[in-house]
Amino acid sequence: MKDFRKNFKFPEDVRWLMPGLQVKRWFALIFLGAVLMTFGVLILFDIKPVFYTMEFIRKIARTVSTEWIAFAAVMFGAGIFFKGWQKTNLSILDGSDNQSLLENLYRRRKLNRGPKIVAVGGGTGLSMLLRGIKNITNNVTAVVTVGDDGGSSGRLREEMGVLPPGDIRNCIAALANDEDLVTKLFQYRFKAGEGLEGHSFGNLFLTALCSITGDMVRAVKESSNVLSIRGRVLPSTLDDMKLVAEMQDGRIIHGESNIPEAHGKIKRLFTVPQNCKALPDVISAIRDAELIILGPGSLYTSVIPNLLIQEISHEIAKSNAKKIYVCNIMTQPGETDNYSVCDHINALIRHAGSKKIIDAVLVNDFLPANMAKKYQISGSYPVNLDLENLNKLGVKLVTRKLIEDSREGLVRHSSNRVARAVYYWFRKEHKSDKGNLFTHKEAEDKAVMCDG
Repeated sequence: MKDFRKNFKFPEDVRWLMPGLQVKRWFALIFLGAVLMTFGVLILFDIKPVFYTMEFIRKIARTVSTEWIAFAAVMFGAGIFFKGWQKTNLSILDGSDNQSLLENLYRRRKLNRGPKIVAVGGGTGLSMLLRGIKNITNNVTAVVTVGDDGGSSGRLREEMGVLPPGDIRNCIAALANDEDLVTKLFQYRFKAGEGLEGHSFGNLFLTALCSITGDMVRAVKESSNVLSIRGRVLPSTLDDMKLVAEMQDGRIIHGESNIPEAHGKIKRLFTVPQNCKALPDVISAIRDAELIILGPGSLYTSVIPNLLIQEISHEIAKSNAKKIYVCNIMTQPGETDNYSVCDHINALIRHAGSKKIIDAVLVNDFLPANMAKKYQISGSYPVNLDLENLNKLGVKLVTRKLIEDSREGLVRHSSNRVARAVYYWFRKEHKSDKGNLFTHKEAEDKAVMCDG
């Protein structure tokens, strides 16, 4: 509700008249109906409403302007009727507060008409993106990697035999209302307690639901209902997928958490088992999508793992949706050392097996002058934009300031800036396609006329 209140600062009752809720027309219809019914009853009982009303108005008009009398009567009557109707409906709705009702209407009327978006990734990058996207559309599907084997997720995966819930939990929380106590509870991490320390409540909740329902997909759906999220979150596969990296020096590294620690150049990434089956709902979402977003996030441990599922990469490649990759701002030690923008794109294309998975790449074009020294100490540097090689790939370049403002010189994606940049690019491309379609139709019409 935070974004809702930020955008609309109207008095409480006036908020019902905001554009987009599609209720004003029904208020007017109810008012008109009440007036006509009253008028009809008066005529039925031969009260002569027109005659007496005109006599009354004629008498009043001698002392007060007719226009003012009419205006006052209409406004006073409409105000009383509107207030009564509002209070009646609020009491019928089981005590639902005014704010939540307005929020539901806003979401239904505005966000439900937003584009169908599929966001593919994992880790903190995907959850960051979703926090911005949820303010643009309710029709978003987050496809989350299930290769995590570290931290709380890794422990639950090993001990309970469930899919790692950590990235899924973060995405559910990102699509929920940040101010809700339930969301804060879902993200709460235990700092002490034997067996509990390091676990988050949301991870334990998802694991328990999975045990009860016997299905992680249903567990995610029920958790999403509890938090009333915008959109939906889906694991990319239900198979016990584990990541394996073959390094340039010939080493084979098993496990997502071990790959960055190997400190080598990754030659290729693959999964065990090799032919993981995609979740059917994921395939359906990709087929229906108008916009597909890859990243941002760890290239080899968050984004690419989803593309290693052949059904997913194949459907993305053949989809008519607009496809954009949100490139990382900084290189990631142990994964993308010295990588340029083109290196990121080539890695995605190589592992997906198709150049058609990306139409454009979104790149940050602003860095703080006082960049924090911790990046250089850790060996993380800004990703270089090699424009010449990018042009050869045929991938469109979109540049925007994507980072949050920071006095400390921190380089972190701003969820709202990233979401807006992606959405503006999508709208521009969509309008361009419509223009091209119109031009082609004009050409065909002219050709027919010439033939005639």
